[in-house]
Amino acid sequence: MTTDIRSFSPLSLLAQAWRMTVRDWRAGELRLLAMALVIAVASVSSVGFLADRIRQALERDAAQLLGGDVVLISDNPIDQGPREEARRLGLTVTQNLQFPSMASVGTGDAARSQLAALKAVRPGYPLRGSLRVAEGPTAPDQPTREIPAPGTAWVDPQLLSLLEVRVGDDLQLGDRHFRIARVITVEPDRGMNFINVAPRVMIREDDLASTGLVTFGSRITYRLLAAGQPAAAREYAAWLQAHPQRGQRVETLDSGRPEMRRTIDRAQQFLSLVALLAALIAAVAVALAARRFTLRHFDSVAVMRCLGATQTTLTWLFAAEFLIIALGAAAVGSALGYAAHEGLIAALGGLITADLPRAGPLPAIQGFLAGVWLLMGFALPPLAQLRHVAPARVLRRDTGVAPARTALGYGMGAVGFALLLLWFARDLKLGLMVAGGFLGGFLLFSGISWLGLRWLEPLRQWQRGPVALRFALAGVVRRRGATVAQICALAVGLMAILLLSITRGDLVEGWRSAAPPDAPNRFLINIQPDQREAVTQRLAQAGLGHVQLYPMIRGRLVEINGRAVGPADYQDDRAQRLVDREFNLSYMDQLPGHNRDVAGRWLDPDAAEVSMEQGIAKTLGVNLGDTLRFDIAGNAVDVKVTGLRAVDWDSMQVNFFAILSPAALRDMPQSWITALHLPPEQADLSNALIREFPNLTIFDTSAILRQVQDVLEQVVAAVQFLFLFTLAAGCLVLYAALASTRDERVREAGLLRALGATRRQLSLAQWLELAAIGGAAGVLAAAGASVIAWLLARHVFNFALTPNPWVWVAGLLVGVACAWAGGWMGLRGVLRQPPLATLRET
Repeated sequence: MTTDIRSFSPLSLLAQAWRMTVRDWRAGELRLLAMALVIAVASVSSVGFLADRIRQALERDAAQLLGGDVVLISDNPIDQGPREEARRLGLTVTQNLQFPSMASVGTGDAARSQLAALKAVRPGYPLRGSLRVAEGPTAPDQPTREIPAPGTAWVDPQLLSLLEVRVGDDLQLGDRHFRIARVITVEPDRGMNFINVAPRVMIREDDLASTGLVTFGSRITYRLLAAGQPAAAREYAAWLQAHPQRGQRVETLDSGRPEMRRTIDRAQQFLSLVALLAALIAAVAVALAARRFTLRHFDSVAVMRCLGATQTTLTWLFAAEFLIIALGAAAVGSALGYAAHEGLIAALGGLITADLPRAGPLPAIQGFLAGVWLLMGFALPPLAQLRHVAPARVLRRDTGVAPARTALGYGMGAVGFALLLLWFARDLKLGLMVAGGFLGGFLLFSGISWLGLRWLEPLRQWQRGPVALRFALAGVVRRRGATVAQICALAVGLMAILLLSITRGDLVEGWRSAAPPDAPNRFLINIQPDQREAVTQRLAQAGLGHVQLYPMIRGRLVEINGRAVGPADYQDDRAQRLVDREFNLSYMDQLPGHNRDVAGRWLDPDAAEVSMEQGIAKTLGVNLGDTLRFDIAGNAVDVKVTGLRAVDWDSMQVNFFAILSPAALRDMPQSWITALHLPPEQADLSNALIREFPNLTIFDTSAILRQVQDVLEQVVAAVQFLFLFTLAAGCLVLYAALASTRDERVREAGLLRALGATRRQLSLAQWLELAAIGGAAGVLAAAGASVIAWLLARHVFNFALTPNPWVWVAGLLVGVACAWAGGWMGLRGVLRQPPLATLRET
């Protein structure tokens, strides 16, 4: 019994599409397409799952540097409103108090005192991360979820050295003595404020009242910590910012830890870039596999046309078949992607030490929709050619196919794919730059390849060269469309890989240079002018001769352009605090190495000028050309704003909001400050300096630096691992570019062998042709990757890109290697078919 192909109902059409799918699958027609799609979805979803979990882990671990997800900081006791709102949102809360106090030991002439940063905590502290404590300065440390027991104190190792005491000795805080029970090695929410870099003393909040230190006018900072689900934390931060109170500010990772925010932002952008490039490689593979499917179905479509199938019927049949394949492959690919990312995490072992959060559903949804869109968007345009297959092809296989108007289809697919990339990116600038760069690169590569083949066409008449070289040249030029497609496909895939290589190297180097092992971990302040030379010589004797001292002058901003300014002139809480306190000012002849001018010019040493940090200038509404007046110990200093600077706050170097010209500040009351790196074996130098220069204050920031470096190492490990995975995923799908011309190559090889060509000649010609395609693709990819990497470095990642000429050599060699590898995978057996069988099929 036969079915009239001209009278399909929707249900019978779907049934016929299913039968066609099963038949084509058994015949092997769909395997390449399905395999490319499954690999595409698996690579996109697995990168998405892993990137999403690592992103969540990085944000969570970076939140350890705050002690919670959201921190409310207040100069006054915090009322019940913020606590009740946090509990309503399901957040966990705790509180601590911080203020400077003198810590003392001994009595009478043997008494010794040291300014300390006293911190009183409640059970549950910290909400993110954990304290690490040890039984002594040299004992191994371990994490703890406890807080000091009643009547005990935990202290920094530095305090033991400064006061010359040991664990178990008594420490006096106000009216009460505490037993030193443990040494703090890591405090997760340690900041860079003055109070936080003084030696820490930690006690229970229950014990604070007995010290008598909390009185009217005490400079106490109250910190309310909240942690919970990300959505609830964001809602809580928004609620706090919508209900501001005098003397309060809200800190999140975005606002509270600038030394980590840029690192986390770059990590998220790079992880998004990995997912984008995986999707790009997938699109190339699917488009080429769909083209091969279309070419192999010309004959069967001609038969169906002879049986009465209309163009509309054929379109719906193949669209339904492709939809079945898309849904099935997307489901399989998403499942494989999830399994693959779990296996990769297990294989990663100790590379990422933190427990990763559970993966959300978004990567699976993205992978599934990417698979369906890739197939329907990039397969339907070549599929449209099947509508135009003439019935006469049944009698004459050389009957051509009427050109289909596929430009509109490809254009719609490209626009839809670009929107998909923007969704992956979660960053408009990154998505537009990558999508636009690759789509523009594909068009440019097509034009260059086409012109190059037109230039090579006259060489087809060359009769004096080796036979294999002439065969290769003829094959490249004769299959112009296929050659252009193969070059562009390989170039786009290689461009993705080279782009990751370039950005990964400079990105990782930029991260590590931000907090290198020799980054400053001590700050020396209050160095008097008459001590400069002696302190410098003492540091040089200790092998620290490269240390640079900076002058520091305290001054208050009182006027902008002749108009007095105060806290009441600003709505922003940060601006109010800035004008309500004294600035740390400095002067110098040259721009510091960890600063860079972003507007205007550097200072004239002999004029009254100031260079402002760009963020502080924006907060205070200061612009180039404005005149500022600072009150310095009763002296009015007027300066003109001639430049704005970008300051590398995570460099751990000495930085200033405002740097004035020497002529404006040289004669003002001043002290000096410096930052230096003190190796662990020279830790006693701090005590020696204080004994020799009792007025010095030394802040140990090694714990903060260690926290930053720990997070950076996890970021670097994640980036390097995802790079390797995407590299492997890209290599797996590139071979589809060459497999798409397999049938044509089989027929050509059979005909040439029938005309006398040897198998060795054809094999050599094939390898030469592949080398030419791969080399051209590699050079084009190197050019495109260099341009896009420069744009990303300048406008997205904000780091200096180091020109690397080896990328061109690598592009050429990797292009040839990938073409040969793809040829070996996709063209195996091309020369094995007997010439007679080829002639019969033809």
